[in-house]
Amino acid sequence: MKILVLGKEGQLGRCIKDAADGQNGVPAHYLFADKADFDLAQPDATEKYIREASPDIVVNGAGYTAVDQAENDQENAFWLNGYMTGFLAELSAKMNFLLIHISTDYVFDGKNHRPYEEDDSPCAPSVYGQSKIMGEEHIFTAATRAVIIRTSWLYSPYGKNFVKTMLRLGKEKDEIGVVLDQVGTPTNAHDLAHAIMAILRNQQQITTPTIYHYSNEGAISWYDFAKAIMELSQLKCVVNPLESHQFPAKAPRPFYSVLNKSRIKNDFKLAIPYWRDSLKKNLPMHR
Repeated sequence: MKILVLGKEGQLGRCIKDAADGQNGVPAHYLFADKADFDLAQPDATEKYIREASPDIVVNGAGYTAVDQAENDQENAFWLNGYMTGFLAELSAKMNFLLIHISTDYVFDGKNHRPYEEDDSPCAPSVYGQSKIMGEEHIFTAATRAVIIRTSWLYSPYGKNFVKTMLRLGKEKDEIGVVLDQVGTPTNAHDLAHAIMAILRNQQQITTPTIYHYSNEGAISWYDFAKAIMELSQLKCVVNPLESHQFPAKAPRPFYSVLNKSRIKNDFKLAIPYWRDSLKKNLPMHR
């Protein structure tokens, strides 16, 4: 089995490589690609690379991820997250490979009062979220076998993320402010990578385009998350609660984006770790 992972320098791409090299990795020939290998924004280059690679499975962890920048860069956001995701879906049907595509909790407007299920209608207030919805819709239109994994608040030891930012600020500042009125669930990218390994091991049961939700267990605010990072890292930085209007951002965020994970747990017999336990394992002093 040949598996092509797009976005090799991203958080998830690097965590998938760790998982593939680890004890629970799926035996396969893995290829990891990024901008240095081909430009995902160029259909001809994308098709040429994938045809030469001839994969059985493509994991798409690449795309346009600059949430605030997307508000002023709509064309590129919709092209990469929408049209090029659709192009990958078309290729998957032509070349008969399974497409595993990473999406986001930002497809929802955050007005629910219960965890979002896969069949809830997406309605995104941000350009980034709208572009990801377009990509999902293209997959359902063009692909024959595909998995869409919506995740939230991704962090890891790699790249830029909230946990690494809090660790840096916790050492530099005596106090900081973090929003209290946006609630969701963090996702350790290593945990998500292991969930993808479970899907790879059981990929024969994917016969149609299917959406799954994955994050760690629990529900917290960004404020609670920051407090836990400081506490578990024994940093003395004081975290003060802010309301969203006190921390304005170009792109509107969902106020509640907790994901219901029953489907992925049932289909792949997954035990998903609690967010605080996974956070502790990610912090330098606990590794």
